[in-house]
Amino acid sequence: MSETARNIPGASAPDPSRWRALVFIALAQLMVVLDATIVNIALPSAQQDLGISDGNRQWVVTAYALAFGGLLLFGGRVADLWGRKRAFVIGLGGFALASALGGAAQSGAMMFGSRALQGIFGALLAPAALSLLAVMFTDAKERAKAFGIYGAIAGGGGAVGLILGGFLTEYLDWRWTFFVNIPFAVVAAAGAYLVIREPEGGRNRSPLDIPGVILSTLGLVSLVYGFTRAESDGWGDSMTVGLFVASAVLLVAFVITEAKVKAPLLPLRVITDRNRGGVYLSLGLAIIAMFGTFLFLTYYLQVVKGFSPVKTGFAFLPMIAGMITGSTQIGARLMTRVPARLLMGPGFLVAAAGMFLLAQIELDSAYAALILPAMLLLGLGMGTAFMPAMALATHGVQPRDAGVASAMVNTSQQVGGAIGTALLNTIAASATTSYIKDHIATATSKSQSQLVQLQGQVHGYASAIWFAVGILVVAAAIALTLVHAGRPGAASVSGQDTGTGAEDELHVPVVAH
Repeated sequence: MSETARNIPGASAPDPSRWRALVFIALAQLMVVLDATIVNIALPSAQQDLGISDGNRQWVVTAYALAFGGLLLFGGRVADLWGRKRAFVIGLGGFALASALGGAAQSGAMMFGSRALQGIFGALLAPAALSLLAVMFTDAKERAKAFGIYGAIAGGGGAVGLILGGFLTEYLDWRWTFFVNIPFAVVAAAGAYLVIREPEGGRNRSPLDIPGVILSTLGLVSLVYGFTRAESDGWGDSMTVGLFVASAVLLVAFVITEAKVKAPLLPLRVITDRNRGGVYLSLGLAIIAMFGTFLFLTYYLQVVKGFSPVKTGFAFLPMIAGMITGSTQIGARLMTRVPARLLMGPGFLVAAAGMFLLAQIELDSAYAALILPAMLLLGLGMGTAFMPAMALATHGVQPRDAGVASAMVNTSQQVGGAIGTALLNTIAASATTSYIKDHIATATSKSQSQLVQLQGQVHGYASAIWFAVGILVVAAAIALTLVHAGRPGAASVSGQDTGTGAEDELHVPVVAH
């Protein structure tokens, strides 16, 4: 037992199998993150094989995003109610079955259904995984290491998905991008069942807040679908505007409901705490910047530079290396020595510096001279910031609220990803159209016309990346202003949530037997 926990009456001893448990929790997180990008690589081949129209192909991505984003809060609350271990194992089993269904799909409808099922079980699995870390790692230094590993996987797994997706699609078959989830899920579920011992006394056995479930799910689905529609049909489309209005009404009604009901789905104390609120907001903004840029780089490398899918995946490796270094070597080591805001703020600024470099891209930019250092800075900054952000997500929260607090991190990431893809894509498309309109008249041959088209695309990417720079600077300002938690190494141990947000120390929840 840690010296800190030993001095607290009723504090439980650390679980002796917690590090083995971390292996299986990290494996499950890697599977979920991989799935987000691996399917994108396989999409063109799957579309052709299954006869999916261009108009409907977005549903391969959208069906997953809607189910996952809409049900995260519900999934987090179910994990608090059932127990995180049970929710984790059930989520893994369901995700494996849904992946098998996707791999065996014989029609577009079967594919869309499998992706929605993946989203449903992912919404149960993701918050359960993060909250298990929160209740199993009670010593501040160990907690920092555990969240460092988790943060590195959460941040870098997407690029690994590009490499793996490229290999599987090029050398095997697109169906293997689904089937590959099955061994991940089986190993993680079996290991979790045998190794994880969830501390007692951390469940929230209050009855489910059904109005809250309905309002939050419909509100989040409307919001995510609104941004998806904006990307394909434009911001002025009547359906897009209607979805945003519906989302605003539903989410306001949800907040009012949560303030009044006896056992809310999302206790408002979870989000009104100054530190957690700052984490959710800054993390969501950072993901907006990162997701859009990730997409632009993929297109730039493949369409403009002519990289194959596999080569594109390998080109992202420096960003993964930067994330792992920032998360495990900088974030985890310094988290017990300096306040979290002094890791998150500078981390987002370093990532902004990487974005600033990327904003200089041109048609003939060299990978080694520009993109490589930009990716390293981006990964290093994000890794350093993500690690304390993940740990602070359950800052001072009561163990019975750990699942829903963890779900809020995933919700901010999921909604941020949807916003980032739609918003930055719209900016890029507008800038590209404007550039081509201004320069196409000078093209006197077909080759010159194609050159203008490519230059317009790159100009569009650069314009959107400039916005991403600004968004990251705002994320840094929010982290430095709102996140006031002190050094976790100087922590006292508490299972109580004061809700004031004015604590000078990071309270690490310990569950009493």
